[in-house]
Amino acid sequence: MTGAAACLAGFSGLSVVIHGSSGCYYYPAMLLHAPLHGTFILENEVIFGSEDRLVEVIGNLAGTGNRIAVITTCVPAILGEDVRAMLSEYDVLLVDSPGFSGDVESGYAKALSLLMPEVHPSAEGVNIDGACLLDPFSRGNVQEISRLLRLAKVPVATVLCDDALTNVGKVAPLTLGTNMDFRSGVGKFLGGTLGFNQVKDSFLRLGDTCPDSDPEPVFAEIAKQEERLIRACDKYLQRFDPPSVVIFAGAAYAEFAANILEQYLDADIRGIGVRNHEAISRPAEYAGGLRQVRTLIEGTDPDLVLGSSFERSVSGSRGFIGLVPPLRGEVLLAPRPLAGINGSLSFMEDVLNTCMDTNVRARHS
Repeated sequence: MTGAAACLAGFSGLSVVIHGSSGCYYYPAMLLHAPLHGTFILENEVIFGSEDRLVEVIGNLAGTGNRIAVITTCVPAILGEDVRAMLSEYDVLLVDSPGFSGDVESGYAKALSLLMPEVHPSAEGVNIDGACLLDPFSRGNVQEISRLLRLAKVPVATVLCDDALTNVGKVAPLTLGTNMDFRSGVGKFLGGTLGFNQVKDSFLRLGDTCPDSDPEPVFAEIAKQEERLIRACDKYLQRFDPPSVVIFAGAAYAEFAANILEQYLDADIRGIGVRNHEAISRPAEYAGGLRQVRTLIEGTDPDLVLGSSFERSVSGSRGFIGLVPPLRGEVLLAPRPLAGINGSLSFMEDVLNTCMDTNVRARHS
């Protein structure tokens, strides 16, 4: 359900209704920080049916000019209500996405497929893919990849999924990815942008595919900024031992973090706990519960833990860096990237500063 809401709430011109209890509404509202509407069904609607409440909410939104999307949650799904029949008088996009039917990525993909994004061969520019409001780095990723495309003299086409709803019907033929866990599959995929190597490879393909593009400024910036990163990491390694790390994230971010930490900081990656079932080229285990998280952390005893507030709650005195939601207790205002050139610099900046903390140094001194 939260994945479906993350997809749909990214589009302006679309009013998203969570059809369920207050808890079903407030959880995505807290994580996505986007306008959502809810039916807030109560006990009497569970017993006597939720049709009146749902129709009331839809009726109030019908005059806004936005298209309306309704996401069903566990309660109406268990009750077996025919929500589609309830809404037969309205032009509503219905996403049947209760929590027990799949994970975040499944709900995101299902909602996007119902919007039916269509490639227009004449559309200019390159799409940016993998922008999911649930991802704390999503807005920063979009800004960073937009910046790199401008450097390469290529306009940005549609951003999936953080754009106007009208742009879903005119997607460009070429696509660059940010977070591969939320890949749309729309357009010819040029590659990802997590880490210097991915950025370089993807912009090489862009240059080969788009005769009017000029990726050389991007390559020049990669060379310059990678040199800065190497100097900073070498300076750290002259003073301290490489850190030991355990990573908890979706497959894309977990692999990125492990690769960059090993390459530039010679980090000891002691374990990877993935939240989804996407492919990863490294040894990893599924970590879908706090018991598994605690077992992996205590069994490997790392200096540094990457993950969410859940992992931080069982990390003890170890260093911690937020990588995936939820990240409670932190104020996140500025759009920080994980993708692109600045994404790699920002991530490694956090790692180096955290590892130089007195308590973290004491653990691996």
